[in-house]
Amino acid sequence: MTYVVTESCIRCKFTDCVDVCPVDAFREGPNFLVIDPNECIDCTLCVSECPVEAIYAEDDLPANQKPFIALNAELAQQWPTIIERKAPLPDAEEWRPVKEKKQYLER
Repeated sequence: MTYVVTESCIRCKFTDCVDVCPVDAFREGPNFLVIDPNECIDCTLCVSECPVEAIYAEDDLPANQKPFIALNAELAQQWPTIIERKAPLPDAEEWRPVKEKKQYLER
């Protein structure tokens, strides 16, 4: 089992999770983070650090977030590793409560 970043992260990109990852499994895109399933060691540390509750165990994903399993795996192969916490996107607080954001994902 691996952990998966879901739709809530889009257009927020809080990086609190990156600070606690012991294996540098996070990858950074323009407005979203993903977890590389080949690097994730299922430690759970990132889950409680995410201020928008965007990280789930693969087995616990809500049904409407299941496509993010494949999306994390795909984008993890394309995006660079992020190993340090950064400021969230400038309008992250405005996007934080928005639930349906997949259409805003920038690759």
